Formats: sequence, C-alpha cells, structure tokens
Amino acid sequence: MTETKYIFITGGASGIGREVARYFAQRGWFVGLADVNRKGMEETAAMLPPGMSSIHPLDVRSREQWTTALEAFAEKSSGKLHVLFNNAGVGIGGPLENHSEDDIEKLVDINFKGVVYGAHIGHKYLKATPGSCLLNTSSASGIYGSAGLSVYSATKFAVRGLTEALDIEWSLDNIRVRALLPSFIDTPLLEGTPANSNQSIGASVTAAGLEIAPVSLVAEAAWNAVHDPKHVHSYVGPTAKRLAFAAKWMPGSIRKRGGLMVRESRGQ
Repeated sequence: MTETKYIFITGGASGIGREVARYFAQRGWFVGLADVNRKGMEETAAMLPPGMSSIHPLDVRSREQWTTALEAFAEKSSGKLHVLFNNAGVGIGGPLENHSEDDIEKLVDINFKGVVYGAHIGHKYLKATPGSCLLNTSSASGIYGSAGLSVYSATKFAVRGLTEALDIEWSLDNIRVRALLPSFIDTPLLEGTPANSNQSIGASVTAAGLEIAPVSLVAEAAWNAVHDPKHVHSYVGPTAKRLAFAAKWMPGSIRKRGGLMVRESRGQ
C-alpha cells in the first residue's frame, strides 16, 4: 500500500494555492488548506477527493496562528509534513510614493515575514519527515526589480534569498528548500488596480506585450520542484524564463520594457 503524503498550503483558498492543492490531491496527497478566507478554502476542499483535506484558518502574519494551524495539521498527519508550501501573498502595485504605510506593511508582513514564520515554525515538522521540502512562492519580480511593483518585488527577492540560504542550512536535516518564480499568472492578483492608475495590473501586463500564463503551469512546476534533487529555483512561464536570461545577459532590455509598463499603467 502506498504511503499517504502530506502537504500544507498557505493561500489555499484561490489561485496558485488552489491549483496546487488540486494537483497534489489528484496524486493521492492529503492537503492542508490554510488561508484567511474560510469560504474560499471550503470551495477548494469541495474540489478535492472526500476525506483528503483539512481546513486551517491562518493569517500568516501571526506566529500564534501558524503554531496553532501546524499543530492541528500534525494531528491529522500523525506528525508528518512532506511539503510546506509557503504560498500566501498579496500584490500591491503603483509608484512607491503612492503606497500608504498600510500597503508597505502588508506587503512586507505577508509576503516575507509570513514566509519566514512558516519556515521557522514548520522546521521541526519537516525535519521529522525524511526527504521533506519547503516550497516558497517567489516571483519573476524576484529576478530583476520590477518598476511599479517596487516593494512587492523587494519581498520576492527576499523570499528568493531566504530559499537559497535555507537550502544550504537545512540540507543537514534532509530538507530540500525550493522556490517557484512564476511570471504573470492568471490569478485574482492581476485584477487589482494600482493607486493612481486607470487600468488593472493584468491590463498593464498585456499592454506591455507580456504573456499571462495559466495557473496550471504553476501546479505542475510545484510538483516538479518538490521532487527535484538539484535545482533550487523553478522559473514558471515564458516571461519568467526570458527574464532570467535577460537579467544575466541583457539587463538594459529589462529596464526599457519596465519603463513601457510604467507608462502604460499611468496612461501615458
């Protein structure tokens, strides 16, 4: 009989988290769904095989809620945690000077501190599960700084750096640490409209000639990353792969394209 494996997913109420939950559940994994949106988690759970998921209310900014959620999940999994998917995040765009203090704190606290808390509190469960993996969602914005997404981009660089460091540190504990760097993915994040802008983030992306990739690409990439013994970073989508190449060989082209996106977002 095949051993059941267990994955805990933050941001499991929609978007990438939901799609990854479906992908892993279809392959026999038990899925712990964590999010601030209970209704969304219930909708995700309804898409999964009966009895193969659990729901855990979690604001990743709270260490106490992280502790409670992982303890509850461990009761379901007999202490096993094969994959902790640090995926929850928010996207707030626009010029830095237009960001409110709350915008900045929300980006840093959810996109980075929430990932650090998950890693810190989840380590003991990962260490107790041989061959486990911490999977973090970074972004193509973590490859080269994205104009109009400065603070968001900075948090995704931070996630990338944390991933690299922990993959070295935790190798002695038989834990792999991996990062997904998706390009613009068809999720609700693209529906947001930056302050002082006349179009959504998604509209700005397409106006700049960049692709929006289907969320199914990320789910497959997450599966491959978890099982990849070698590569720390997974670039997801054509834009992310081109950006990784350009960041190394043609950074000037990135600056030019970024300027176009900013002008489009401002209606100039």
